[in-house]
Order: sequence, then C-alpha cells, then structure tokens
Amino acid sequence: MTLRRLPDTLVDRIAAGEVVERPASAVKELVENALDAGATRIDIDLIEGGTQRIAVTDNGKGMSPEEVRLAVQRHCTSKLPDEDLSNIATLGFRGEALPSIASVSRFRLASRPAGADGWGLDIDHGATNSDAPAAMAEGTQVIVDTLFGRVPARRKFLKTPRAEMAAITDTIRRLAMARAEIAFTLTHNGRKLLDAPAPGLALGAGGEDLEIHARVERLGTILGREFTANAVAVDLEREGHHLGGLAGVPTFNRGAADHQYLFVNGRPVKDRLLLGAVRGAYRDLLARYRHPVLALFLTVPPGEVDVNVHPAKTEVRFRDAASVRGLIVSGLRRALDADSSRTASTVSDDALGYFQPETRTPLPPEQRMFGESSPRFAAPPPMARSVDRLAPDPPAETPRTASEPRSWGAEEYPLGAARAQLHESWIVAETADHLILVDQHAAHERLTMEKMKASAATGQPNVQPLLIPEIVDLTETEAEALEAHVEELAALGLEIERFGTDAIMVRAVPAILGAKVDAKALIRDLADDISSLGQTHSLKEKIDELYATMACHGSVRAGRRLAVEEMNALLREMEATPHSGQCNHGRPTYVKLARHDIEKLFGRR
Repeated sequence: MTLRRLPDTLVDRIAAGEVVERPASAVKELVENALDAGATRIDIDLIEGGTQRIAVTDNGKGMSPEEVRLAVQRHCTSKLPDEDLSNIATLGFRGEALPSIASVSRFRLASRPAGADGWGLDIDHGATNSDAPAAMAEGTQVIVDTLFGRVPARRKFLKTPRAEMAAITDTIRRLAMARAEIAFTLTHNGRKLLDAPAPGLALGAGGEDLEIHARVERLGTILGREFTANAVAVDLEREGHHLGGLAGVPTFNRGAADHQYLFVNGRPVKDRLLLGAVRGAYRDLLARYRHPVLALFLTVPPGEVDVNVHPAKTEVRFRDAASVRGLIVSGLRRALDADSSRTASTVSDDALGYFQPETRTPLPPEQRMFGESSPRFAAPPPMARSVDRLAPDPPAETPRTASEPRSWGAEEYPLGAARAQLHESWIVAETADHLILVDQHAAHERLTMEKMKASAATGQPNVQPLLIPEIVDLTETEAEALEAHVEELAALGLEIERFGTDAIMVRAVPAILGAKVDAKALIRDLADDISSLGQTHSLKEKIDELYATMACHGSVRAGRRLAVEEMNALLREMEATPHSGQCNHGRPTYVKLARHDIEKLFGRR
C-alpha cells in the first residue's frame, strides 16, 4: 500500500471528530471565539437543539476579508502572537474549530471590523460557494446549518433535539457564569431561554466591587436567587493563586454533582483534581450521596497551568497540583467555617409547606358540648427529669396573667431559649422573632464529632501497633510516593517504612481504625491517591467517617427526655461549635421559622 497525503477536506473531517462531537461542542467553540474577539454581547439562536441551525452573533472587533478567509484554514489563529503554548491567555488557540465545523455543515461566516465594510464566506461541507461583501453591523456572525448533514455515520449518533439542547444550555450557562461582564442571550425555536444582561455600572462601586457584584448577580440569574441566598463567599489568595466564588452551605445540597461549576482563568473546566478537592472540603459535612452546589473561580499564572491537554479544552493540568488542591480545600473550609452554624433557608421554607390548616367536619349539635367526640384540651405534662440529671428541679412557675411581662430568659442568643421538648426528639425554642425546632440527636452528633476532632488535633495520635508487620507489594513509583509522605502519615497514626524497592512495611495503624483494618487495602488506596494528587486525604476521610460513626453512637438519642437546663445547654453549645447547622450526614440540625411566616399560617398577614 502506497503512502499518500490525505485531502484537506478529509483531514478537516477527521479533526472535526475531536473538536466537534455534537452541537454543544460547536456552540462552545463559536462563543469562545466571540469572547476572545472582545465581544460585550453574544446572541445564540438555535433550531431543533442546534441540529438544524446554530447562529452565534457578537459585537466583537470583527475581521477583514483576508482574515475571514484565513479563519477557515486549519491552524490559522491570532491568539498565539509569541507562539508560546505554555503561556495561553485566550480561550481558543488551536485554529481548528472553524475549519472543522465548516467541513461538516453548511457554514456561513460574516464579519465587519470598525470603520470598514463587512465580508462574508459561504462554505458547503468544505467547499467554498461564496466569497463576497456582506451588509451587517460591526462584529461577527457564524451560521451553521444541518450539522453532519453529509456525515450520516456521525449524525445518527446525535441524541434527540431536547437532549442536545440540554447540553448546549449547560455550556452557555457555564460560559455566561465565567464572564459576568458580558451580556448573553440564548434562543431556541424562537423562545428565549436565557437573558443575562451585562451589569449596570451604577449598581456597583467600581473596580473590584463591581466585578464581585457582577459575578453575584450573574450567578443569581443563572443558578437562582435561592442559591445566592444560601451560599457563602469564597475569597483566598496564596502564592499568586486566587480562589473566589460562592459555595452553598452544606444543607443546601443536591443529589447529583451536576451543580458544581469550576473555572480556571475564566475557562469552564471539568477536572478530577478540582472535583476531588471540593469533595475533600465537604467530606465531613455531607452524606456520600449528596453533593454541594457551588461556583468557584480559580486564577493562576498562565504558565502554571496547561490547557493544551485535549482539543475540547475542558481538561487542565497544573504544575503544582498539590498546592492547587490545598488552596481549594482551605478556601472552602474557611468560608464554611466563618458562617458554620448557618442552615439553608430552604429547610425552613419546606417545613412551612408541611403546615396546613386542619379542615374539621362540624359536630352534630348533641355532641358539640358533651359528646364523646368533643375536642379535649389537656394541660401539657410536666417536664420530665433526665435520668442522669443531678441538678434539682426548678421551682414551680407562678402562672402569669395576660398583663404580666413575659420572661424571655435566653432571648439574646441566636438559637433562643428552650421552651419544650416534642416526642422526646425535638427541642422547641424561641427568640423574639423566630420559632426554632432542633433535632436533638442530629445536633449532639455534630457536637460530639467536633469535640473528638479537636481532641485528636491537639495531642499525639493513638496508634495500634501490628503484632506482625504487614508487607504491601506496590510498584516502585507508588512506593516512592508513599515514602515521601512518611512523616505526614505518621502524624495521622500510620507508621510505615520502605521495604525493598517495590514494597511498604506497615508497623502501626491509627487506633481509631480498629484492629480489623485491612492495612493492605488502605495502603493501596493511599498509594493511588498520593500518586495522582500528592495528598493523603483518603486516610483523613476514612478517619472522619469513623469519627462520625462513633459520634452517632455516643450522642443523645432520639426518645430521651431532656430537662430545660439540658436543652438550653445544648443550644448554647450549638452556637459555639463549628458546622452545628448540619449533622455528620449533611442533614439540618434545626429549622428556624420566622414569626411573620407563622402569622401567615393563621391568616394574620
């Protein structure tokens, strides 16, 4: 078989297989080009989920006729002026997107720079049909019709228009979040799905304040005001790296990880390192099957990150992955710790939804006063003493008249004063403006766990020496990675040493893991973890899981009667303990109902 050079049209179609997988890929590339062109407004108009038509119009700087012709040639780009792939400051840089899209569709590119006439180019699956002047406003418009129309093998793998539209919507939402200063509109079959205007300058104080305001406004527009109302601000800078954004409080969570939006230097990414760091930050605040909602913006020097990993440009590599992971974990934990007793407002809203006025059937006249089914009102039972309570019973309270002032007791505290216990499981407390319901077991579970963690952090770890040291066979690379973290692992209670070139000897394990711990499985998991991320969070996660289990068994159980003093002591401790707004499994520990909302239930508002 003789070697030969493939035709350019076939080369473009092969390249399109990597760059343009589906309509969402084409939309992403076209919008990124508009952003790199300095556009302040981008309009996306679609028909049938982009399978029939994609039109992207921007008001960027535009292109001359010569540049329009070059733009559809492979590897022609204006985004690498110094040809340095290690210092990429734009979203696009490969020069593959437009020729790839033009090779698998009916394609029109029209552009007009400031102070010049417009120019348009029509291409039908790689063949140029028209190259002529075009009447248009300043900027660029790209229209893609019948994507993969002459590539049936590719078109048959497209999903339904609804599914393709969902992928495009997710792409545009991420790009709109990344560039809050730019206006975006998304229209599908004539119906506007997204209208994200640019922020008005009058709304902010300018500079950094305006940028933060624009970001919060944009996140509220796209993710909903409910998210911004239940999120904490993240802001941490370290060694030239900056992490900003909003992170939902732990009790504001979802059942899938689709609501985690990550950006590196303004580029939306889906990176395992970053997602793993998010999991690490929330590891003892959420149940395994729940996921936080957040939008994080990481800014690093361009030379510290490699975006030239895949043609889709959604994966990145960091020069110092461990430092980046540490920045994310620290930034999230600091933000969550700063407002750690807070619980999601949606919890209270859901609780109010369960309160419904009871509709009762009127009783017959003969039963209204003395009948068997007459409503009975009983005085509440006296507060029962706890079995382990040593304090004497408080003196009996003298009944108050309606004119007497009420004694609030602990009204100055955020969680108020305890008033009763319901079903031996929930504490009822009140402040001047709120009614608070506390899950006594969930609350005490979190308090117990935080005490255990604090105690372990201040002293030497308890270790369990192995009667016979365990030898774990690994690759030489894995053994070296573990050996480099001997001191860090010893601080957690895991004592290891190198055993030959491709094995590790385990002499002791953390006592909290118990005598039946599978040391080999633990070491192999740690080796994989350290080799890929340079961190030892797997061991910390295992210990935290055991902390949570022990705390659950050592906490006040539901069904135990508490005295008023005990309930108030629990409330005060919650106010002073980090993350007391949720239990170790991510569920809320208390619900706060505003007085005016309760009044609405009774038609008073």
